[in-house]
Amino acid sequence: MQGFPKEEAALIPSLAPAPPAGPQSQPWMIVAFGFLALALSSSGRATLSLLMPVWQREFGWTSSYISGVGATALVVIAIVAPFAGRLVDRMGPAFTLNLGMGLLGTGCGLVALMDGKVIFVIGYAGFCAVGFGIVASHVVATAVTRSFSRQRGVAVGTATAGATGGQFVLVPLIAVLLSFASWRWSFGALSITSLALVPCMRTMMRDLTATPEDTSSMRENSSFAQDFAYIIRRPAFHALFWSFLICGFTSTGAIETHLLPFAAFCGFPPVQSATAYGLLSLINLFGMIGAGWLTDRVNRPTLLASIYILRALTYIILANLPGSGIEILFLFAILFGIVDYSTVPVTASLAASHIGMSVMGQAMGMIAAGHAIGSALAAFLGGYVFDTTGGYELLWMGAIWLLLGAGVLALLLIRMAPAAQAQTA
Repeated sequence: MQGFPKEEAALIPSLAPAPPAGPQSQPWMIVAFGFLALALSSSGRATLSLLMPVWQREFGWTSSYISGVGATALVVIAIVAPFAGRLVDRMGPAFTLNLGMGLLGTGCGLVALMDGKVIFVIGYAGFCAVGFGIVASHVVATAVTRSFSRQRGVAVGTATAGATGGQFVLVPLIAVLLSFASWRWSFGALSITSLALVPCMRTMMRDLTATPEDTSSMRENSSFAQDFAYIIRRPAFHALFWSFLICGFTSTGAIETHLLPFAAFCGFPPVQSATAYGLLSLINLFGMIGAGWLTDRVNRPTLLASIYILRALTYIILANLPGSGIEILFLFAILFGIVDYSTVPVTASLAASHIGMSVMGQAMGMIAAGHAIGSALAAFLGGYVFDTTGGYELLWMGAIWLLLGAGVLALLLIRMAPAAQAQTA
């Protein structure tokens, strides 16, 4: 079987080779729509920072207020994540993604029409946040994994690359739109596109079915609480949860929040720094697809550990950026981009095999909540460290040690039994 490396698939009875259900092209529909949905969702989240100065001028809002609404949205996303995962477990990818895109489109529409704080909170921290929590990498990864019998890794990597594809393609387009049109058109365009995608997904994904191995392992009568208890009893869950929390700390939290301010602190011009960040996003996209391809072919715990350790090495470059030339920033952007979101397809694959396909959505939702917690911690601690020490050195050094710890956690998975094997032992 190609969904997992041959030597690992042989250990998992419920993952024995089976012919795909339905037409060969059918599962790739969810890859395409998952990519598009994540591109729109990530763009909606990134647009908030683009519009912050505009709203400060037009409405007189403070940056702390707008950031507070954004932080509230992050909390909602973390809360929604496990329930969104369970939704895709029980209701399937078509229903789940349609619901998420509908909520996202509604929220963006409310923001586009808002004239005060109440509608902004309801639209962005309410409808949009729940939509962001549903149209998320863990939902798409689960949906793709449950729809493929072969080439799971590369399929998951391609679909979830939409999260960074949106930042690389759609966010710059929104920035261009802002240069000659009202800011309302940016959220209006996101709303129209999100809502237009709903009937397309409903039509094209109507007959999408799960693989035979997936349906054979479903825990039909289990409740959310029962599955939660089952998941947290799995040692593999804790290895994946804490390593992915560190992933969030050292990617979304530390880099997406503090890289550009750090570049400015080092004296680099804004345009060149933004170009380096754009290059990072582009490399990130190919890094996710490459990691997915490797997931199907090599030992996955070793691959995940290697990604974390290589990311730690990139932080050594970052820590030595002050006093260096702009070419070092671009070097960091290229190397970090390779190992940034590349943890997603590997983590998803290990969750499927070592926690269980039947609860993969809920498990990945809980793991994704850990990622969000790590991101929030790094975003806060980075600012605190800078305010108290006048630099970011402590943040970068802390990230290095955390990433080495994440690598150790990933290596522990080598000695952990896959879910089906543990249940039959």
